[in-house]
Amino acid sequence: MRSNALARTLISATAVAALAAGGLATAGTSFAASASAASTQAASILATNNLGLSTTQAKYVQCFLRGTPASYTGNIDGQLGTNSWKAMQRWLREYWDYNDSIDGDPGPNTIKALQRMLAFGWSYTDKIDGDPGPNTRAAFKRFANDFAGLYPC
Repeated sequence: MRSNALARTLISATAVAALAAGGLATAGTSFAASASAASTQAASILATNNLGLSTTQAKYVQCFLRGTPASYTGNIDGQLGTNSWKAMQRWLREYWDYNDSIDGDPGPNTIKALQRMLAFGWSYTDKIDGDPGPNTRAAFKRFANDFAGLYPC
């Protein structure tokens, strides 16, 4: 929710600046390029869900996924975006009974499979309910930290 507000604020501020400089019609191509960049940045911010992991911890997860049959081939950037979650879903499908689409969206079924995995070896003891609450996030951090030696990978 905070990311949505930040993205809207950024885009609104860019539009206000352009209007103050003479309006959208006379702002020229430089405004169009900066507005496009702001929109692209906002979209990439909204497409990332680290589930409470720091950037470094998310890099550990990406390195782990790179070394599994999930075949993560994206950048090790510490941002769990669509490609990271697709790799996680492939891995969860293979080993943790994930049976939904490989779409890169960490929705309830992805989280349920993640919770099953976290219950197995990372001290997750709550319900398998698909809600990435504080206990899911804490267990996911323990999981990530177990792969600290893999970064850089």
